[in-house]
Amino acid sequence: MTKKIYIFILILLSNLNFAQQTTGKFKDKVSIQFEINYLLRLPENSQGKYPLLVFLHGAGERGTDINKVIANGPLQEKYKEFTKHFAILAPQCPEGQYWDVETVYQLIQKIIKDNKNIDTNRIYLTGLSMGGWGSWRLAEKHPELFAALVPVCGPAGLPEKREAHLVKNIPTRIFHGALDDIVPVENSIMMYQELKSFGADVDLIIFKDDNHNSWDSTYSNPELYKWILEQKKK
Repeated sequence: MTKKIYIFILILLSNLNFAQQTTGKFKDKVSIQFEINYLLRLPENSQGKYPLLVFLHGAGERGTDINKVIANGPLQEKYKEFTKHFAILAPQCPEGQYWDVETVYQLIQKIIKDNKNIDTNRIYLTGLSMGGWGSWRLAEKHPELFAALVPVCGPAGLPEKREAHLVKNIPTRIFHGALDDIVPVENSIMMYQELKSFGADVDLIIFKDDNHNSWDSTYSNPELYKWILEQKKK
């Protein structure tokens, strides 16, 4: 089975204090065609090796307006002091669809190939809500790729639980709001307990006053980014 990948890149001038920001479309053709937009932001200093943070957004940011991927999560301008050392890749899921993790995986491979300064021992994965689920699925399918995993208020069921052992060697920090009435916190508790049973380096942070928007408490914490930067594939 062959795959054809087409990239259409639009380079934007950014008024943010970053070295480069690009948007584009990624088309992965297997038996059906699946196309996603993406945004890639390079760090302020992109001369040497730098880590890559892959961010998967939630259901509300699906569509064709690439600016939606900035609305929540680490790409917000107010967090740029925390994220300035990262390259950040944010794919955009098409309207009415869910994350196709194999397409995202192929996109990551393309970005690595095109950006030789990405440190392949420091590729990190995070996502919120639907993107939290996508983070679980992508990490379970390709655990060899990631040095750290940060799912935020992500749905998780029996398929994710059954394959949790596949990510036991990835340092993982799980975040959820105790009052979440969209994705109950029990989803994250289940995954935490399952990973703990395998002796994984995993922690669960529950924000007692947060509803579904626990991503605000998560991504506004500079200590999270410090922890992520400390992680490196062995």
